[in-house]
Amino acid sequence: MTVLHDVSGIVKPRRMTLLLGPPGSGKTTLLLALAGKLDKDLRVSGKVTYNGHGMNEFVPERTAAYISQHDLHIGEMTVRETLAFSARCQGVGTRYEMLTELARREKAANIKPDHDIDVYMKASAMGGQESSIVTDYTLKILGLEVCADTLVGNEMMRGISGGQRKRVTTGEMLVGPARALFMDEISTGLDSSTTYQIVNSLRQTIHILGGTAVISLLQPAPETYNLFDDIILLSDGHVVYQGPREHVLEFFEFMGFRCPARKGVADFLQEVTSRKDQGQYWYRQDRPYRFVPVKKFADAFSIFHVGRSTQNELSEPFDRTRSHPAALATSKFGASRMELLKATIDRELLLMKRNAFMYIFKAVNLTVMSFIVMTTFFRTNMKRDASYGNIYMGALFFALDTIMFNGFAELAMTVMKLPVFFKQRDLFFFPAWAYTIPSWIVQIPITFLEVGVYVFTTYYVIGFDPNVFRFLKQYLLLLALNQMSSALFRFIAGIGRDMVVSHTFGPLALLAFQALGGFILARPDVKKWWIWGYWISPLSYAQNAISTNEFLGHSWSKIQNGTTVGIGVLQSRGVFTEAKWYWIGLGVLVGYALLFNLLYTVALAVLSPFTDSHGSMSEEELKEKHANLTGEVIEVRKEKTSRRQELELSHSVGQNSVHSSEDSSQNRKGMALPFPPLSLTFNDIRYSVDMPEAMKAQGVTEDRLLLLKGVSGSFRPGVLTALMGVSGAGKTTLMDVLAGRKTGGYIEGDITISGYPKKQETFARISGYCEQNDIHSPHVTVYESLLFSAWLRLPSGINLETRKMFIEEVMDLVELTSLRGALVGLPGVSGLSTEQRKRLTIAVELVANPSIIFMDEPTSGLDARAAAIVMRTVRNTVNTGRTVVCTIHQPSIDIFEAFDELFLMKRGGEEIYVGPVGQNSSKLIEYFEGIEGISQIKDGYNPATWMLEVSSSSQEEILGVDFSEIYRQSELYQRNKALIEELSTPPPGSSDLNFPTQYSRSFFTQCLACFWKQKKSYWRNPTYTAVRLLFTVVIALMFGTMFWDLGRKTNKQQDLFNAMGSMYAAVVYIGMQNSGSVQPVVVVERTVFYRERAAGMYSAFPYAFGQVAIEIPYIFVQTLLYGVLVYSMIGFEWTVAKFLWYLFFMYFTLLYFTFYGMMAVGLTPNETIAVITSSAFYNVWNLFSGYLIPRPKLPVWWRWYSWICPVAWTLYGLVASQFGDIAHPLEDSPTGQTVAQFITDYFGFHHDFLWVVAGVHVGLTVLFAFLFSFAIMKFNFQNR
Repeated sequence: MTVLHDVSGIVKPRRMTLLLGPPGSGKTTLLLALAGKLDKDLRVSGKVTYNGHGMNEFVPERTAAYISQHDLHIGEMTVRETLAFSARCQGVGTRYEMLTELARREKAANIKPDHDIDVYMKASAMGGQESSIVTDYTLKILGLEVCADTLVGNEMMRGISGGQRKRVTTGEMLVGPARALFMDEISTGLDSSTTYQIVNSLRQTIHILGGTAVISLLQPAPETYNLFDDIILLSDGHVVYQGPREHVLEFFEFMGFRCPARKGVADFLQEVTSRKDQGQYWYRQDRPYRFVPVKKFADAFSIFHVGRSTQNELSEPFDRTRSHPAALATSKFGASRMELLKATIDRELLLMKRNAFMYIFKAVNLTVMSFIVMTTFFRTNMKRDASYGNIYMGALFFALDTIMFNGFAELAMTVMKLPVFFKQRDLFFFPAWAYTIPSWIVQIPITFLEVGVYVFTTYYVIGFDPNVFRFLKQYLLLLALNQMSSALFRFIAGIGRDMVVSHTFGPLALLAFQALGGFILARPDVKKWWIWGYWISPLSYAQNAISTNEFLGHSWSKIQNGTTVGIGVLQSRGVFTEAKWYWIGLGVLVGYALLFNLLYTVALAVLSPFTDSHGSMSEEELKEKHANLTGEVIEVRKEKTSRRQELELSHSVGQNSVHSSEDSSQNRKGMALPFPPLSLTFNDIRYSVDMPEAMKAQGVTEDRLLLLKGVSGSFRPGVLTALMGVSGAGKTTLMDVLAGRKTGGYIEGDITISGYPKKQETFARISGYCEQNDIHSPHVTVYESLLFSAWLRLPSGINLETRKMFIEEVMDLVELTSLRGALVGLPGVSGLSTEQRKRLTIAVELVANPSIIFMDEPTSGLDARAAAIVMRTVRNTVNTGRTVVCTIHQPSIDIFEAFDELFLMKRGGEEIYVGPVGQNSSKLIEYFEGIEGISQIKDGYNPATWMLEVSSSSQEEILGVDFSEIYRQSELYQRNKALIEELSTPPPGSSDLNFPTQYSRSFFTQCLACFWKQKKSYWRNPTYTAVRLLFTVVIALMFGTMFWDLGRKTNKQQDLFNAMGSMYAAVVYIGMQNSGSVQPVVVVERTVFYRERAAGMYSAFPYAFGQVAIEIPYIFVQTLLYGVLVYSMIGFEWTVAKFLWYLFFMYFTLLYFTFYGMMAVGLTPNETIAVITSSAFYNVWNLFSGYLIPRPKLPVWWRWYSWICPVAWTLYGLVASQFGDIAHPLEDSPTGQTVAQFITDYFGFHHDFLWVVAGVHVGLTVLFAFLFSFAIMKFNFQNR
């Protein structure tokens, strides 16, 4: 598929170029090509030159900055820190040289510069200190000073608003020295006046400092459009026009199309090439209209005078001598290596301060662990003889295990920071090593602390050898181990680059190293085909080192059977007995730590992030593209949808209530389901939150911060209301309060629904809320999403046929029919494009047949055409007699005038205009022009933009007025008050809304629906389900070959330890893997659940039921695979009873581990904390599993815990069912015990207790599943 067809042109310096085109026309591809950032897999012909120099002659990444549409930032940094860091890394570039030159000329010509300008220019170019002033200047340009010291935030952390985040992305590149800026859709989520200010300030910088800019905007308002010098119009990969803005309309008139008076030129340009909208602009009366395909436009442009002059310029090459030597960056990085390293170290320290919680948590976790360990292996209970040697060995192994596992948290933390790293690496902020070295170096002091906590508290209490040098040697060894483990997991994260993948390989590496570490399987028993694994496992060296360090000590030197007790213990476990092994082990661990850090650096330098963000295209769209290009019409079966377009928005403005045209009645016939029209009034609403700590620190004394200051208004059926205001005026806050979506804060004031006080339970049934970020389950199709919503939200009286018909109707209304089978996918990663996702969000609410719909910025992130489609959807919805309220950022004239009423707010949460918009916005203009000192609106200017400009806070200061006061004095206010009064009393003969049940469907149906959705999701999510099975098979084969045939050997005690080791390792690791890999899945589903529960689709239990029930069959398959492979390879006894017991215990163990992982997510606010809290318990379970220290040998005060430790029950079941009935005596037992007696005496396992053990397994599974549903029910971690 060709994205760009033979695109040529010239972008000139000191000129602002606007790139326009409908989505999918190749804008992003063109910008990437110009910035030299195209994907390596694409086939590219032709070349891009800068000042006549090819891409290979300079460093394009630093000469040109590509600013993408996705905002990737580190949430824990403030806006100022983010920009300052960027400035430090990119350096100041050529400004410095230019200024010295300027100063020299001024002196020569004897000019005295203006003092202020002089100071600024000098400051902005100072070497070393340069960044701070440039940063401040950029913050000013982008209007970010308000939030300069606010954290950027991310999904889980409250931060700046979406529009501000967009500006931070832009600012990050502006502080750098790049001369050419390629900006991709930078206005998403900004209101039009902010966009105007940003583009205007960019224009100043470009014109004054001589830069080059190509900016693609989605819905540029006319005044923004007028700031540009040149226009490039792309359509389906062809350049339709490229040249000065003045000639663009002339070109289309030459083609026979004219732009209507009240229409933004930018919107006209995007629609005139599209098949659906082209006809309305044809103005030649003398000729019949025929569709003009894109190809024809492109050909006509080459004979048009602008096109000809461009061709002529291109034919003669650029004179290279005119290129300033400083214009193109030739150095790869913007600062010296030391500078970059200093910058990244500073940032790493800052992030450590912000993430202190994580480190404190890890330290506390270790402290608690060491306390448990030292009370478990308590010295008064431990004798220095052969039988206790095993337990000392267990204590040492556990120390290694704990320290090694402590590095595991690195995995999640590294993966989460990678997307930002890749972005900054590709922009040449710093080389990979400048990122990896700090993340390693800065952690070292923490390692000293963490390991110190463990060793200093446990060493003497457990009663290891009292010699102080041995104590310090153990400390040193564990330090090296911790460094090695952190480095290993960072490296795995760097290779995996994705939560699921790295969480699969992380435990796998841990498992392989441990199983071959010489404790679980003694060295003499390792099979010859695995012995290489023993020699490369870092843990085997650690085990040898820490064991020789202890057992060659003085306290183990009692002579017994010709050797010391210590050497006897070492030999029985197959450990080396020479003292040199300590130093060998230490050296190997340090070597591994360095090796893994080096590999991590290499991985980050070489690999690039996973991407797959191609929006899905239906067959129809491809056909339409083809038709647009060539003009051949391919029969499209849905002719009627394109006819509908003729119902122009503008017709339906004035007389929407008295719609008589047959069109609209045909439009409404499908809305077959009746609904009660309801009005919503609110009076004197105040909303406040607790004063943020940051503001208290600046000396604010109040306890609460008021976000809404007594707002009143009413929304009526069949009336489309726009909720507007500058960014931060409290639009979304007001919507959340009215819709009952706020989870925190204090709400005062009255809200009534058709005169009755609002009750949230019934209100959720009759209202819909379209959120700004479109949250949907990623693995279901568009049609299934709608089916699910309709199934759960339409009353049960409606039969399946009607429901399906209604869904078809809604899909038609929202124009999603062509995408019915497309998977939704994750935003910005896969699946639907932004605009398709927006329409899906609206459709999901519409199929619920609500009376009142709230929409949060339904058009942000869309281009003019997509926005028109979405607004048409909204308008169609209102015409059915529903009450619709939209917050909206930057409406074009047509979109703005499609609204009937306007609710305008100013910063600080007060209303300044509530009333009708009027024909051509006349009412609104009349109101504002009536205020003294306000300038008249220019002809053809967008009233929405004008209104935001004249009512801005700076205007208030200039005029010395308060707009909210003026509004309160006006008769409009009195009218609104009267209306609120009238609507707040119930009409006679009406009754309050009430429903027999809180949800529209029965509890059983809710469970069924949730299970159905999960079934679809799991089947289409192979990264989770298939990877898990693969992992299981790999582990099964690994164990099968490692412990080959050990199940038949039951002659020695060590044989039983080995067999038990195989069970222990399998349970702990496959269990942990299950618990870890289910977490990301639940995290994604939980955000969807929050939205669907708030919409009143179902209660918490059915969701939890669906999530739990779907695991049951998948885990059964997993158990079968594992059980059959391992059972046969290890060679346990083949009797039906034993095999079934084995499968039974494995199945329930995997189940309870999986549910435990879900429960951890349910109880914690985000994935990182879930991973840490769940892993905290693995260690304790590990310790009390009965493998390292058997139950009878536990100190009395811990024995109770081994009765509630799940893993201990699992091992009880597995060991007792396999060996609890074997009656032949052990060879190495002095008293001639049988195997069964040894198991009972040493481990305390009784064969006849199995049924109880089985019951406990079922109980644990049910308990964790119940806790998960309970947590989902009671805790809501969404802060709104």
